[in-house]
Amino acid sequence: TTNNTTTNNTTTNNTTTTTNGSLPSVETLKSRPTVHIIVGMAGSGKTTFLTALSRTLPDAYIVNLDPACMDPPYEPNLDVRDTIDYSTVMSEYGLGPNGAIVTSLNLYATRFDQVMSLLESKSSASHIIVDTPGQIEAFTWSSAGQIMTELLATSFPTHLTYVVDTVRCAGPSTFMSNMLYALSMSFRSRLPLQVVFNKCDLADAAFLKEWMSDYEAFSGALDSASDSYYDSLTRSLGMSLDQFYSSLEPVQVSAALGTGIEEYVGASARRREEYFEGYLQDVRARREEQKVKREVVARKAREDSMRRLEEDIEKGKGGGEKRKDQEATP
Repeated sequence: TTNNTTTNNTTTNNTTTTTNGSLPSVETLKSRPTVHIIVGMAGSGKTTFLTALSRTLPDAYIVNLDPACMDPPYEPNLDVRDTIDYSTVMSEYGLGPNGAIVTSLNLYATRFDQVMSLLESKSSASHIIVDTPGQIEAFTWSSAGQIMTELLATSFPTHLTYVVDTVRCAGPSTFMSNMLYALSMSFRSRLPLQVVFNKCDLADAAFLKEWMSDYEAFSGALDSASDSYYDSLTRSLGMSLDQFYSSLEPVQVSAALGTGIEEYVGASARRREEYFEGYLQDVRARREEQKVKREVVARKAREDSMRRLEEDIEKGKGGGEKRKDQEATP
């Protein structure tokens, strides 16, 4: 109970800091490394992709935020497992695998200010690569994941990298499920999003890119003879996501062979520019809006206090005159 209370209190404090703390200057942010937050469904090859990326970017600083990862093929510079024991959390709190991951991240979030201080001191690194749990929702939809993402994004040029299993996306419905997840993460975080079609040594991702750029090709891939609810819904969603697709620049890689990584690095540089052109301006606008709202609330509170004070004074005057009248009565 004590641990849970501490986690919740610290989480609240971190959220307040993210919302109300001052942002670094643009010049400071431009001098800092790019943060790649790597996310992806279990089995998408996310960790293999990170390993291949770390070989291409040898000066990158690697952070592992997956407490359940037993033996990663890369050497993290900063590891959640050095602070939080996943197995102990599972047994101590009586949790299942996913619940233990979420709780481990909650506990780690209470110390993430120390992580931020350490990362800000790594001026020699040009990139910070962050690995996340394969149970994607444990990070992207948890309060701890949101807090850590916001803290990173308000201190470094940051973007999400969504790794997609190309082989599994051969079916239009599975592809649509992946794109809806990509949309939800983009919408929730507002960060630049880089989609990576992985395992292209097993299946060329050209057909996925075509589906994103040509609705007729995507619609034609569905069973034309089927009028099922799900096919109709998938077609409607494909048409609705047209604007979202136009904002993306997917790249295809083979993490196993290490091909396409250079293309990703180039796309990542463009996501860094999007951070300054879009996300950073959005954050500043939102904070200014919040500042105005707080000022309005504070002004209203002062006006209400003055009104109550004036009412109390008037009541006091009325009571004093009444007492004088009573004293003057024989």
